Amino acid sequence: MSNKRIKFVNKTKSDFFATLRQNVDAHFEKNNLEKTGGILIIIKAIFMLSLFFVPYFLVIFGNFNQLELLFLAFIAGLGVAGVGMSVMHDANHGSFSTKKWVNDLFGASLYLFGGNVLNWKTQHNQLHHTYTNIHEIDEDITGKVLLRLSYQEKLKPIHKFQFIYAFFLYSLMTISFIWKDFKELKLYKELSKSGIVKAFTQKELLHLYASKVFYAVFICAIPLIFSNLTFGEWFVGFMVMHCTAGLILTVVFQLAHVVEGATQPVANEAGTIETAWAVHQIETTANFISKNYLLSWYIGGLDYQIEHHLFPNISHIHYRAIAPIVRSTSEQYGIFYNDKGSFFNAVGSHIQMLKEMGRSEN
Repeated sequence: MSNKRIKFVNKTKSDFFATLRQNVDAHFEKNNLEKTGGILIIIKAIFMLSLFFVPYFLVIFGNFNQLELLFLAFIAGLGVAGVGMSVMHDANHGSFSTKKWVNDLFGASLYLFGGNVLNWKTQHNQLHHTYTNIHEIDEDITGKVLLRLSYQEKLKPIHKFQFIYAFFLYSLMTISFIWKDFKELKLYKELSKSGIVKAFTQKELLHLYASKVFYAVFICAIPLIFSNLTFGEWFVGFMVMHCTAGLILTVVFQLAHVVEGATQPVANEAGTIETAWAVHQIETTANFISKNYLLSWYIGGLDYQIEHHLFPNISHIHYRAIAPIVRSTSEQYGIFYNDKGSFFNAVGSHIQMLKEMGRSEN
């Protein structure tokens, strides 16, 4: 792993982002809008959290047969994914509310699903959003045991079949929170040598351990102690919930960066990416702008990943409105705006990339 700090340098389109920000800011000023979510995202948060908590308490205090328990676990999984995309995501980007304590409160919903807020902010906000699709820094495409999502990863014979088994592995994503947060500490320590991120302090490590203990009590001990569930029933429900959430979350995020037309730049020997940062975000990211408003609402507007990567401080409820501004400004500067047009087109493009990376060195 390189210890050089990556820099983005390109003078030919250096004013692109300034122009784009002016155009987007003009939209909010003209319509007298806050960039945060407002009452709409509060209502949405209540719904998504209820989608998780109602099944959780019904399982503990109700009396259901095994088929009904499976259904409740599935609904809870929809809730986990919905909270992750529509509530926690905005909150931990600071775009949920103008009030920090409100962002912190709703951002802490990540603890309900086994994650850790500081770890997520480091991995997602700092590394993924800054160094998108850059090997060994953006963990979303790096270091997957059985998956090759970066051309910089070594090609192995098993990767030829990854388009078949990838979606099963995707379903395990939220379960991986249990150990992944600890694995990432080594990465952060290495990257801290170049100042890209800071290594965890002892206090932050204790917080990480405490968050895992909290999750074990919340998701395992309480249901087993206060309900009539057998351990087998609990385990099956736990897996159904997490696999439902993991599959939804991972597929939605993969459609943003591991699709045709989304580049994977390599820094030169000086540690420089010869592209302006904002241009890099567009070139490494893809949309699948959905005509299905319910789908777009449920996934937290993440069919507009280009807008999200350029303006993570703007709530997702505004992405549909600012997308035409981002598209037209990009085209004005000759920057390709990668929109797959639909969810299924994007899935097909992702599968094609899995096949390509499974058989080609680059």
